[in-house]
Order: sequence, then structure tokens, then C-alpha cells
Amino acid sequence: MKQQVIVFLPAFNEEASIGEVIKEIPRNFHYLVDVKVLVIDDGSTDNTVKVAKKAGADYIVSFEKNKGLGAAVRAGLEESYKRGADIAVMIDADGEYPACEIPDLIKPIFLGEADYTMGSRFLGTINGMKLHRRLGNYFFTFLQSILLKKWIYDGQSGMRAFSRQSLEYAEIVHDYNYAQVITLNLVRKGFRVKEIPINYRVRSTGDSFITFKGYLTSVFPAIWKEIKKPIKTVNVQVDAHVLHNMEAYGASYSHNENDILFAK
Repeated sequence: MKQQVIVFLPAFNEEASIGEVIKEIPRNFHYLVDVKVLVIDDGSTDNTVKVAKKAGADYIVSFEKNKGLGAAVRAGLEESYKRGADIAVMIDADGEYPACEIPDLIKPIFLGEADYTMGSRFLGTINGMKLHRRLGNYFFTFLQSILLKKWIYDGQSGMRAFSRQSLEYAEIVHDYNYAQVITLNLVRKGFRVKEIPINYRVRSTGDSFITFKGYLTSVFPAIWKEIKKPIKTVNVQVDAHVLHNMEAYGASYSHNENDILFAK
């Protein structure tokens, strides 16, 4: 039986980039994996939805008005679970993250080594990021490492993958952002996290919604709320998505959307 991977993209006014991101998503990298694309339209006022449909999005969920990235990611997790995803992948719609590297991101889940993975820019390549964003990333990642008692390198990554069980239990306690609190939530519940090196490219269109003031007024309180919340450890099914015939994994994969990553 095939496993279903749903790649979801939170999007707010990303008509200039979302089409290319969707086209780069690998669809046929294993004969036992079925890939679908879900767009969470966070109240866009441009042609984001139209462009996404034309590019091949399978599902689109639209908010009447902008709710925030945290709310969009929450909806992506919930919708992926409802639609039967065995694994869900989140990737930003702005083109900064390499959609073609999604097979690398989910490999540890297929191997039974992790339940939740994050694409790490600082373990891979990170060119062109502005200094204030880099410093902010260092600070919040260091804070997460302290709270988790586990060293991580890129706590703000916009490219992540979730097992079905982690989809079921993941919680995001605020609407502004998700990056810090969802990792704290899942790791505290016993889910295994692993970072995967990725090739990051700075967005060439649009603007980031992230502001220093927003972090001070929204993210810090959310981190505090998450840490103070009682958590029950989950009995994690560590081999739920183990995929057989992994011998050819990555041997000749060139990050081309037409490549077959696994051999039948």
C-alpha cells in the first residue's frame, strides 16, 4: 500500500513565487509514495490561489482574512491529517527553501530514525541572509536548545516534515508564528527530531512578515506559555512509516524533479 505525503504551503500574497515552488515539488520519487500538494491561503488579496491552481496544487484551503503564519501552519497540519497524510511536509511559498530536497527531508522518517524533521540552513548553505535575521535566528535557536536540553542549529526553519502521529499531537499556541513553540511541543511529548542540511536561497520577491516588535510581543509570551503548559508523553510508534527497498536512496539523486530517488 502506498504512503501519502501531503506537502502544504502556507501562503499570503505569494503569486510571484508559489507557482515555481509547487512545480519544483518532487511527485514521483518512490513507487510506494503518493505526493499531493495543499495550499493554505492565508487571506491573500493577489492571485496566489489562481497561480497555485495553475501550477498543479491538489487542494486549496482559503481564509477569508489574514490570520497569521501560526494559524496557517496549524490549518496545514490539521488538513493534512484529515486528508489522510502518512507524512506531511511544510514548506514556505516564497521560494527560499528547496522544494526539490523534500525527499532528503523525509528520508529519516522513512528509515524510522525520526518523527519530525527540520531543514537546517546552518548545517547546509545559507547565503544572503541579512545580519539582523541571522543574529535573531542564532538567539532563538540557542534559547530553544536550552529549553529542550538538546542542541539544534536552525530553530526557525520554514521547511519541516511530520509523521502522522506527530501531526495528530502537534499544537501551536499562537497565530503569529509557529517555529519555536511547535518544536518545544513535539520534543516535550517524546517525538524524535532530526535536522537535515538544506540549500537556502534568499527570497527574490515579496517581503517577510517577521518583525522585531512582533517577536518581542508575540513569540516570547508563546514560548513561556508552551513551557508552562503540562505535557503528557506520547507512546511514539517509531517504525510507523518505515519504507522498504531503500538501497538506492540518494545514490544518484541530483535534486531534479524528474529523478526517481528510489528504485523499484
